[in-house]
Amino acid sequence: MRKGIIILILSILSPLLATAGLTIEQCVEKARDNYPMVKKYDLLAYTLDIELSDINKGWLPRIGVYGQVTAQNVVPFFPESLSGVLQQMGQPMKGLGKLQYKAGVDVSQTIWDGGVSHAQRELRRAGTAAEQSGLDVEMYAVRQRVENLYFAILLTEEQIAQNRNTMTLLDATLERLKAMLRNGTAMQSDVDMIEAQSLTVAQGIAQAESALNGYRTVLELFIGESLQGVELIRPDSVMPSELQSDRPEIRLFDTRIVAADASRRLADTALMPKVGLFAQAYYGYPGFDYFKSMINRDLSFNIMAGVKVSWNIDSFYTKRNVSRRNRLDIAGIMAEKETFLFNSDMQVASQLEKIRGIRDVMKDDSRIMALRANVRKSAESQLENGIIDTTALLTKITDENQAALTARYHEIQLVQEIYNLKYILNR
Repeated sequence: MRKGIIILILSILSPLLATAGLTIEQCVEKARDNYPMVKKYDLLAYTLDIELSDINKGWLPRIGVYGQVTAQNVVPFFPESLSGVLQQMGQPMKGLGKLQYKAGVDVSQTIWDGGVSHAQRELRRAGTAAEQSGLDVEMYAVRQRVENLYFAILLTEEQIAQNRNTMTLLDATLERLKAMLRNGTAMQSDVDMIEAQSLTVAQGIAQAESALNGYRTVLELFIGESLQGVELIRPDSVMPSELQSDRPEIRLFDTRIVAADASRRLADTALMPKVGLFAQAYYGYPGFDYFKSMINRDLSFNIMAGVKVSWNIDSFYTKRNVSRRNRLDIAGIMAEKETFLFNSDMQVASQLEKIRGIRDVMKDDSRIMALRANVRKSAESQLENGIIDTTALLTKITDENQAALTARYHEIQLVQEIYNLKYILNR
């Protein structure tokens, strides 16, 4: 019993699933997720983690191992008078050997780096944010391409539907003329004219269907899934609630400014002193005890440790120019941002005017369609009564089809222009 109920439910739902619709927002989201460039977001995040890890490792002790052999032409020695006295006392004094050798290790540990590591981390984060914003700009272009394809499909589908309506009218007229031909009230040329027009419309439908298949194929490649049996839902003509631009280019300008400021702070750290610990240990000759090394040439183990303060004042020479260059960089970015917003405002104004114009034109579409339909019906009656010829009727049918197609085109065009406005604003 349960199995039968499940089968019944699936049989009811399957037609609904087969004709599932897809919205323009869903297409844009699918295209974005399927676009190969989206992988770069993860790559940027991984790269940032690696770079931050490398910066943090700057606080680990620095260890260097070395070995060296040197030959000197002059070495410290005792005066002959003093060395003679020591020799008489049974303490020979050879002096330091001119051949010296040692193997050792140097260890240093930063205590305070003047804020360099912190500034480096902030610069890398800001740089990555700017790269991600640049990627957002590239990805944003996908939205417009998908939306253009989406509306091209809707327009082509409407064109096909209207042409099929025209085919229905032509077929009905053709049957009527054939009957009139049999009754001797029409000529064969009238029948041939309608049939030729019907074939012409059929060719137009075939061409439109070919274009439609091309649009759908490209959209399928964008979203990464088949559109077979999927209806594209016509969007609503709802205006955006805000006209304030939220384009990714604006965030790109802002992140570039943050990155430039982070670069300035890193340059400022070059003015700060640095404090660290160090230790040196080696095994070799001579040792730190030079007196002992003068007496004999034995190898010895030596170690030294201390605190080191370093302050490089070279950066003071270029500090003013670095600051000026940084201010100029930020000013340049601000100029680019203002230019973008200025152009965006002009695009918004132009787009609003387009939308207003389409709405004004649409006010008469329904009336024009009704009038064209009335004229066509009257022409059909006049043809039957021999008042007009077939050419005049074809003109009326074409006018009615064009009026209906124009009205549908205006409806879709209005929605498309509203979405163009949303694209300009990123709303």
